[in-house]
Amino acid sequence: MDEEHDEAGGRAETEPDAATDADADEGADEGEGDEAAWPGESDPATTTGENPLAAMEAALRGGREPGVGTDAYATLDLALRIGELLLAGGDTAESVDRAMGRIARAYGLPHTEIDVTLAAVGMSYLPRGDRPPVTAERRVRRRTPNYTRLVAVDQMVRDATAGKLGLQQAKFRLSDIIGRPTAYPHWTQATALSVLGGAGGILVGGGLYAALAAFVATLLGDRTGAWLGRRGIADFFQMALGAAIGTLVTVLLVATDAPVRSGSVIIGVVIALIPGRALVVSMQDGIAGDLVTGTTRLVEVLFVITAILSGIGAVTYVAARNGVPISLENLPSAPTTVAAPQTFGAAAIAVAFAVYHLVSRTLLPPIALGGMLAWAVLIEMRGLDLPAAPATAIAATVVGLLGTAYARLARVPALVCVTPCIAPLMPGTLMYRGMLELTTGRTGHAALVLVEALATALAIGAGVYIGGELLRLVRPARRVLRPPRRVRT
Repeated sequence: MDEEHDEAGGRAETEPDAATDADADEGADEGEGDEAAWPGESDPATTTGENPLAAMEAALRGGREPGVGTDAYATLDLALRIGELLLAGGDTAESVDRAMGRIARAYGLPHTEIDVTLAAVGMSYLPRGDRPPVTAERRVRRRTPNYTRLVAVDQMVRDATAGKLGLQQAKFRLSDIIGRPTAYPHWTQATALSVLGGAGGILVGGGLYAALAAFVATLLGDRTGAWLGRRGIADFFQMALGAAIGTLVTVLLVATDAPVRSGSVIIGVVIALIPGRALVVSMQDGIAGDLVTGTTRLVEVLFVITAILSGIGAVTYVAARNGVPISLENLPSAPTTVAAPQTFGAAAIAVAFAVYHLVSRTLLPPIALGGMLAWAVLIEMRGLDLPAAPATAIAATVVGLLGTAYARLARVPALVCVTPCIAPLMPGTLMYRGMLELTTGRTGHAALVLVEALATALAIGAGVYIGGELLRLVRPARRVLRPPRRVRT
């Protein structure tokens, strides 16, 4: 199953309920101290794994000082596998750390040190009694999203923390989660990404033909990138080629005087290619204080954006040198009032994004409503003459607040509900305009537009995080189950 986890286990992404987990951590900290202990190998209750807290209590009553037994190693292995699974899917370092700590405490390891980076997770336990420490690490080999698995892992951690799962039961359940088939057929992801590109064309004012052209361009770029990926080509060149193919379709439409708003085609492709999930998580890591992981993720996002801009710029430059009349005058732009086609396009983008990340079908209707809400708030803010970055930040904050609230009611990680809803806010138009400005020689103005596009992208991640934090201000603390204390005599 380890081999299966290395290949399939990297397809999960989670965002546990931040406030719930914070309360659990707070409660566990109160229960930790010099008096806390954990049951060892000789404890029959722990070996059977039926009630870890009762087993801990029995060990304390017996006055035993347990050593590092097989259950300790099994607990470390379980926590590391969960951490690898969450990190492989792109979860925040804070959430991965929290989930691993909760699992360790649930199965009798209250004093652990956890290290989470973008490429690996590590855990150390220092037992009492001058015994040597136990340290282990797992590398993250693949990072691909699977939000259905994310929800399942989150629920497993909740059940383990509540004492509903023994250690062996938790191990079997995790293996079952890893081995489950995906929520949709394999071909669905490529189709969903292409639908996202087509809906992006509608979002910026393109018609049906523009949406169809964007669908085809996105599909060609995605399949070409997948073909390159199977041959070991780096992701940077895959993304650059995907953007170049979308731009090439746009150039061909312009060159043939097709009755299509050609600019909306490439903008739809760009919206499909921008890594919205990684962008949100990078900002959350940075704001939460995990600066190393957050900075690494952000640099990764910037490389992807650079690849997209490189693909657009290269094709646009060659087309302009060969006399294709690419102009800035007829670029599509978002409407200043809420219009039905664009609103439904925003809903389609959110749903397509969710399907691409394998979100459960039951969550698709609220995600569609969230996408429409995000777009409506953005248009209203732009109607008040706010610049793109602050208007986008406000829309993302609203989505973060309401999406996190709904996620808590549905008892699913907030990232599952929030991230698809912010997909319509991606600054595709600004990125394309900036590259056209650069191609036509207006370097100074192009730099300003590209900086605005980057600021808008960062505002999305910051707004989502702020929305979740605002909800925590009004949410009362919950009582949590604490490890038993040693009774002093």
